Amino acid sequence: MNEITGGITSVNGVLTSGINCGIKPEKKDLALIYSKTPATAVAVVTTNQLKGASLIVTQQHLKNSFPIQAIIINSGNANTCTGTQGLEDATSMTRITADQLGIPIDSVLVASTGVIGKPLPMNKIEKGIPPLIKSLGAESADAAEAILTTDTKTKESAVEFVLSNGIKARIGGMAKGAGMICPDVATMLSFIATDVAITQPSLKAALLTASNNSFNLMTIDGDTSPCDMVVLFANGFAGNEKIVKSTDEDFKIFQQALNLVCLNLATKMVKDGEGITKLLKIKVVGAKTSAAARQVAMAIAKSQLVKCAFYGEDPNWGRIINACGYSGVAINPEKIDIYFDRELIVKNGVGINFDLASVKNILANEEILITIDLKQGRQQITVLGCDLSEENVSLNAHYTT
Repeated sequence: MNEITGGITSVNGVLTSGINCGIKPEKKDLALIYSKTPATAVAVVTTNQLKGASLIVTQQHLKNSFPIQAIIINSGNANTCTGTQGLEDATSMTRITADQLGIPIDSVLVASTGVIGKPLPMNKIEKGIPPLIKSLGAESADAAEAILTTDTKTKESAVEFVLSNGIKARIGGMAKGAGMICPDVATMLSFIATDVAITQPSLKAALLTASNNSFNLMTIDGDTSPCDMVVLFANGFAGNEKIVKSTDEDFKIFQQALNLVCLNLATKMVKDGEGITKLLKIKVVGAKTSAAARQVAMAIAKSQLVKCAFYGEDPNWGRIINACGYSGVAINPEKIDIYFDRELIVKNGVGINFDLASVKNILANEEILITIDLKQGRQQITVLGCDLSEENVSLNAHYTT
């Protein structure tokens, strides 16, 4: 398996485009992903009970397992809490795109991201769709840029791998997300394509596994957004014998490749979190269950005091063990060990005389591994988190003004 360049358009039969249609003053704000042939598609969506109009329409189009061929995406406006008009606008985006491409409306998905509560400027979007289609091509950079909101950089990943019969296949994706990020597909959009031939049930099983081990193991600010999704589609261009069962050798190869792409995209999102200066890899080991490990890791990752300590490069391990205590998981504090990278900080629940200079060097890094050993079992998990900076507070204090 090799990581390659090109993002989603590295996949055979996939084209994209991205333009500015006027939702934002200057930056690109309208993107299109197009498969040359109808593709099998699945999605996982936000667990927030508040759901954006675009997400509702997309779920309707996916409901009957209809093959998809295009995804239209706007940034700068979430089309959420916009009532009946919002649903009509999201449907219009799919209808206009379908008419222009000459494909069924049910084969078009729609996504929106940005500020909540404002109607879409449909006159601008409608005028933008024809030039958007006209600019479709094999370069993914414009589309990856057009889906961004407060992100500072695009997020793409692609891999090439070999199936058991020697056929080369690819998976590629792009994502956005820098704020309002917490597990269960929160404030993020991710679009992933593959040229593998695979049944919809197998594709959905693979996406659930990959999401649970990547997108659902990250948090920036603890908020879960109302309009976010991960869409995965497979167009079969690789020409392999269709993958049917999760026990197939090719499914296992495909799963490994998809896991890598999703984890790469998730890591890039956390690294680009609003105003963050450090990526925190919070690894909980020695847990009784994977669910318990996740719960403890998330309590630490969401702690505002832990975030502040790492921003200030303060080795305040008390905040970490305190979060373990209120995580809701039954623990024995007198057994817990804590490491910063390989430096032992806490032994059996008690702080030790560690090398302060060495720890300070660790805390100055942009990526820090924090390991918490509960000594209760054999399960472990790693959650991606970040620090909390003045820039993050300032950006979100004035987000709409």
